[in-house]
Amino acid sequence: MSESGLRTSGPLSRETRTWRPGMAFRLESGAEVPDVQVAYRTWGELAPDGDNAVLVCHALTGSADADAWWSGMFGAGKALDPTQDFIVCSNVLAGCYGTSGPIQPHPEDGEPWGSRFPEVTIRDMVRLQALLLEYLGVDKLKLVLGPSLGGMQVLEWAASFPSRVQAMAPIGVSGRHSAWCISIGEAQRSAIRLDPDWREGRYASDKPPRHGLAVARMMAMVSYRSWENFETRFGRKTQDWDGRFAAASYLDYQGEKLYRRFDANTYVRLTQAMDSHDLARGRGEYAEVLGGIDVPALVVSVDSDVLYPPREQRELAELLPRAHYEVLHTPAGHDGFLIETDALSELVLRFPRG
Repeated sequence: MSESGLRTSGPLSRETRTWRPGMAFRLESGAEVPDVQVAYRTWGELAPDGDNAVLVCHALTGSADADAWWSGMFGAGKALDPTQDFIVCSNVLAGCYGTSGPIQPHPEDGEPWGSRFPEVTIRDMVRLQALLLEYLGVDKLKLVLGPSLGGMQVLEWAASFPSRVQAMAPIGVSGRHSAWCISIGEAQRSAIRLDPDWREGRYASDKPPRHGLAVARMMAMVSYRSWENFETRFGRKTQDWDGRFAAASYLDYQGEKLYRRFDANTYVRLTQAMDSHDLARGRGEYAEVLGGIDVPALVVSVDSDVLYPPREQRELAELLPRAHYEVLHTPAGHDGFLIETDALSELVLRFPRG
């Protein structure tokens, strides 16, 4: 185990492929990622005229396996239909499921990058995705869609490459990261940084689940769900065997589960990238920048979302000149986009893209 505190994530799916453009990738910061690589998956076939490509962008702890984490969106007659479309999903830059990130070996010593991996932005992620799509022969996107961190990429695609995007669907996201979200992310990163195992590079798999990454996930789960969801599901119920509140046990379980499959340094870098999200950064006034994004947009709110509340999506829909606003009704909170997939698929299918 390296001194930078790395844990290895779970294995890639058998269908995942890795592409290396054979070059260093220069970040917005000026830092470079040598011999950058991208893990990606595709479903369906690209049409001869290339007019059926769809890009799926994943959320914070997701991967290129969109048919696993968004299975309810896939299938004949659904929003993501491999019989009709050529669907692409890649693991984001700084991820831990195959794309260059903290768990990859550093070129100087072969040890994992860990905390040495440079900070990246949403724009960095999208520029790398654009290179991948060029390699795959995709010149234009029929639709680019995704939730949360994925929605940030969706919006950045329309801002950075408007001529390549024919329609977009940002879900449960804002046009710029709020002080609320920045604060929640910083609290989670602080939990990781205070973990002595992270500082000393001792992320052993046989320890109890109360590690920084697990605690960060516990914090996140509270913001991913809603008061109603927790109250209905757990209330003041306790467990027979130890008397603990069921809600507390649930958070322990979620923290340990992420700790077993994800990487702490990746979590730090990706939440920092989310903080960089601001469509107007370096481009001008916020309202004017959004008003200049002339791409048909399906803007979706989750009505019980406390992390990215509906007021943020309503603002997006008001400022984007070709936006269509919809609400996903669920008591599940922010994670509703992973739960109410039948309803979300219907919203995407009936989205007028003209």
